Formats: sequence, C-alpha cells, structure tokens
Amino acid sequence: MSKSETKEATIRQLYTELNKYCSSTDYDKALKAANKIIGLDATEWKAAKCKLVCLIQNGKFEEAIKFIERGTSIPDTTFEKAYSEYRLNRAEDAFRTIQAVAPGGGGGADQWAGLAPNLKELLAQILYRLERFDECFELYRNIIKNTHDDYDDERRTNMSAVAANQCIVGSGGKQQSAAATNLPEDTYELTYNAACALAGRREYGEAERKLRTSEKMCRDSLEEDGASEEDIIDEITIIKVQLAYCLQMQGRVKEASALYADALRHKTNDAALTAVVSNNLVVINRDQNVFDSRKKMKVATSEQAEQKLTSRQRKTIAFNNCLLAYFASPSECGLLASRLANAHPDLEFQSLLVRVSQLARDKKYREAVELLEAYAQRLPAGRTTELLQVRFAIVQLQLVAGNRKAAIETLESLGEARYQPGVVSALVTLHLGLDNKQAASEILKSAVEWYKRQKSATISDSDLSDMWRQAASFHLRGGEPETAAKSLEELLRTHPNDMKLLAQLVIAYAQFDPKRAQQASKRLPALETLTTVSEIDALEATNWMMIAKAVKRKPNQPAGGGRTTGDQSPGAGTPSAEQQQQAARKQKRKKRKGKLPKNYIIGVLPDPERWLPRYERTGYRKKRDRRVKEIIKGSQGTASGQADQFDMSKAYNQTKNSPATPGSGGVTQLEQNAAAAAATRQLPRKSQHKKKKGKH
Repeated sequence: MSKSETKEATIRQLYTELNKYCSSTDYDKALKAANKIIGLDATEWKAAKCKLVCLIQNGKFEEAIKFIERGTSIPDTTFEKAYSEYRLNRAEDAFRTIQAVAPGGGGGADQWAGLAPNLKELLAQILYRLERFDECFELYRNIIKNTHDDYDDERRTNMSAVAANQCIVGSGGKQQSAAATNLPEDTYELTYNAACALAGRREYGEAERKLRTSEKMCRDSLEEDGASEEDIIDEITIIKVQLAYCLQMQGRVKEASALYADALRHKTNDAALTAVVSNNLVVINRDQNVFDSRKKMKVATSEQAEQKLTSRQRKTIAFNNCLLAYFASPSECGLLASRLANAHPDLEFQSLLVRVSQLARDKKYREAVELLEAYAQRLPAGRTTELLQVRFAIVQLQLVAGNRKAAIETLESLGEARYQPGVVSALVTLHLGLDNKQAASEILKSAVEWYKRQKSATISDSDLSDMWRQAASFHLRGGEPETAAKSLEELLRTHPNDMKLLAQLVIAYAQFDPKRAQQASKRLPALETLTTVSEIDALEATNWMMIAKAVKRKPNQPAGGGRTTGDQSPGAGTPSAEQQQQAARKQKRKKRKGKLPKNYIIGVLPDPERWLPRYERTGYRKKRDRRVKEIIKGSQGTASGQADQFDMSKAYNQTKNSPATPGSGGVTQLEQNAAAAAATRQLPRKSQHKKKKGKH
C-alpha cells in the first residue's frame, strides 16, 4: 500500500471517529480528531468546519476568530465569525461582518434581502443588541413572512419583544405600534411582552393585569411540560420583577419592595435581572438605609451586569449611583458626576445639577452659580427649554442664598419667557417681599399687555384665567382701576356668563368712567331676580344677629321695616315717635346708688386686705389642734426622745434663737445633732445568734 493510500485510509478512519464524537456531543475529542485530519491534509475543509463548530460549542470564541483569521479552506465563515463576535459582546464588529457580504444595496429590510436565512436570524439578534429596534422589527416581519418552520413561535416572541422596546424608548411609528398590538397573546411570553409595551406607554394598571395573567399561564405551561419547581420559579421571577416595577410606578411601594426582596432571595443567575432589582430598591430607599443601598448599587454596576443591560438601563443606574454618592459619599460625588457626563453626554445637565447641589449644601452658592452660568453660555441657541431650566436653577440658588434682587434680575432676563404665568407670579411675589408694590404692578401690567398683543396659542385661556383674576384684584386693591378693567375685560371674553366678574368690572368702571359703568350695569341681573320677599322676611325675622329688643317693630309695619312700593311709613333707618319716647324715658332714669356695709364708718379707710382670703391676711393665726400632743418624726421604731434630732425645723429655730459665737468654743445645734447621731450609731447592737439546725 502506497503512502497516499495509507494517508487516505487514516483520514477516513479519523472522519469516522469525528462523526461519532460529534453525534455524542463530545466536542473535546471531536476537536482532537479534526486537528489530526487537518494535520494530515490542510485542504480538508470539512474537518476545518468541524473544528470551528467545536470551538464555538466549547465557548472558545476568541480562538475561533483567530482560527478564521489565519485562513482556512472553509468556503464561507461569515456566520461563524459574526456569531463569535456577537457572543463576545462585540455587536458592532458582528454587524460589519454581515454587512460586508450583504448583496442588497437599498436601505431597511431590502438591504438584507439576499442574505442566507441563518444570517438574517443572527442579524436580527445583532440589531436588537445594538438597540436599532425599527430595523430589527422590519427584519423580523420579513423573516416571519418568508419562513415557515418549527421556530415561528420564537420569532413572533422576539418580534413582540422588539415592539415592546419600541414603546419603551418611544421609537416606531403608528403603523408598527398597531402591528405590535395585533400580535396574539396565546403564550405567556407574548402576554409578558404585551405588558411591557403597555408599561412603556405608562399604562401601568393594564400592564399589571396582563402580567398577572402571564404569571398564571407560565406556571400552567411549565407544569404541563414537566418542569421542576426551581425552573418554574426562575421563569416566574422575571415576570414578578416587571410586576413590581408597575406597582412601584403606581405608588404601591410596599408591595413592590416585597416582590423585589423575593427576587433577590431566590438568587437568580440572571445578572441583568439582579441589577435591575437592586437599582429599583435603591430608588425606594432614597436617602434612607444608605449602607444597604451602596451594597445593592455595587451589584447593579458590576461588569457582568453591564454587558447584558440596555444603554437606557445603564444610563439610569449610573445616574442613580451618582445621586446615591451625593447622600452617602460626598467625596466621590464630583468624580462620579464627571464620569456620568463623559459616558452619557445627554445627561451632562443632570450631572451638573448634582455637582451644583453638592456645592449648595456646602454653602458655596457663588461657585454653583458660576458653574451654571458657564454651562448656559455653552448651550446652542436652539435649546431654549434646557436654557430655561438652567436659569430656574440659578434663581433657586440665589433664593436659597437670600439674594432676592439677583433672583429678580435673573427672572427678568428670560425674555418673553418671563411672561409665563408661573414666572409672573414669582416676580410679583418677590417684589412684594421687597415691599416694592409699584414694580409688582408694572410686572402685571406688562404681562396683561403682552398677552393682549400675542394671543398666544401655546397657553390656553383656562391657564391664563387665574392670572387675569389675580392681576385684576391686585390692581383694584392698589387703586389702579383702569388696569384692573383691562384684565376683567379679558376674563369676560372667556367667561361671558360670570356675573361676579361683571360686577367687579362695573366697580372698576365706576372709578374712572361712570358712563361705561352705567352701560355695563345694565347687563347685571335685576335685584328682584336675586332674592324674593319671602327670603328677605325669613332673614330679618331671625334674631341670630340681634337681641330681642332690637327686632321689635310696629304691628302694621312690614317685616324688617323696609320700604315697599307705595309705603309711606318710616324706613328702617328712621326712628318712629314711639321709639323716640322710649329713648327719652331711658335717658331720664337715674342710676341707683350702691349699698354700703352696715358697719361702714365715714372717714375711715377700709381694710385693704378685705378681699383676700382669711388665711392670706397678715394677722391670721392658725388654730392649734390639741388632739395631737407630739409629732414623732423619724424612721419607724425610733424612740420619742430621739425625734428632735430628726426634726430639722426645730433645729433651725433653736439655732436661730441661740447662735454660737465664733471663737467661743460653743457647740451649735447642728453639731449637737451630729454628735447625737454619731452616738446613736455607736450604740452596741444586741447580739442575734441564729439557731443552727441540727443534722438528723
């Protein structure tokens, strides 16, 4: 047998072993067999293909890419290379690898029309990882339309996941949203994705209902398939975490916290899920339980979790980490804020606010204002909303620092934005706080004139009505009826049937233009339509405001004494003859003299203490109770002779009556008491012998 024949026989034998190892999924031995074949003949592309598959199956993606880049005899390695790059989280490289072999030249789904089915499936996954959800949705729709096999349910589930993410990030048109809504919900995965789409549209109540349905469907489906309880809990935990998020957004924090705690207690292997749960618990904790929040945030920011999170989730966690540092570690707060601004340029303003808040907490208001001013100067002209936010932050700092004048100047420099109702209200309040009523009046006048000129469609009349009312009331109180009339006229245009406004307008007109007041008053309802005679009678007949004498009137007089048509009797304001006579008799009555005591002596001053109780008067002496002969003071069992030494009142009186002369060698009562007490302590105690019990 020649060498070539021997070589071919060896290769055939190795292929047999290779097929056996691949069939038994023993990829290590299959890899060795493939290497032997390639060592014998480098042109054997089937063995090279098997080697590449074995490397991928063993998770050796870097080695697989190096093997492809060294050059092989395999006709096409696009799928294997792109898949390896995708598994190494190099989605951009994987996308470029597939894009290089795409035959289509148009955009959208037409660009990938000529790709092989397996490349289309992989490309859809790559686009999802790149968060290009619109392209991914179109590609999945094209795949589902042109492919029919056993994986249709998985494709529809993936498509619904893409639609849910479109709702979350706010992309996709109405047509795509309608297509996502029309997807069936016959599996728990589809129901779960539909709930996520509702949560993305902030319909948390309906999302909660679908999630509970999905949880029940998941348990029933997995139990039917014979899954273990641990596998069922693994799958249900994902649904419960999303349910906890919906509850949290509805303000049901306790229920959400319980579900989050259950998810962490289960110790799932999904790093992304654990990161989301940890972040949401940090949000619930806020500035409380900071030590626990720092541990959870460390889990949420781990490298393993960041690889599986979306950019939106990573951005939210990074911002929350910065806020947590503001409360827990002020020294790290500035560094984290700078990193946040560099990693996510769209959060530059939020990171700046965190730094400014830290400076304000340290009472460095000037540095904080300078930072915001520098940021405002860098903003382009078109970002007016963000510029307003910066100005309002500056005003807040100036007010906290107590600089009202600077805050007024900042608000007045807002241009036409200073005529917004909220800004006008703030300016009027600040001017009144500085006791500058004239400036407050001018602010309201200019706002009224500006709105009359602009007729802005961006603000509805209902939003401005409160400002018109406040301006009119302010100017009426300030003696400016003409300006108040202008505000009331604007209000009447939107509220023509408001008689209270019309009455205020008549009052304002009456102060500077009586003719217009007369004309406007004709639109007011007649007095008879406002009240009836029976209502007036009932009101005046009640004596809840007057005493009984004040409501007496003549029998033939109308109730209340008011004038009626054709009545010539005196009105309520004119006293009658009978009332005048009664008033005269009251004036003639003399005051009765007060009665004097029987023992009163003229010319002698009365006792000044006569109004005091007897026991508080100067000459009061308490009667002695003869039943108590002696008060025994001291502890129980003390002899009566020893009571005096414990009676400190007697000791004080004796010392006061007979003080000892300094240097005379006398003994004071206190010393005697001390000696007596010492003698008492020195008395021998009676010996008390305890009887010992005898032993029996």
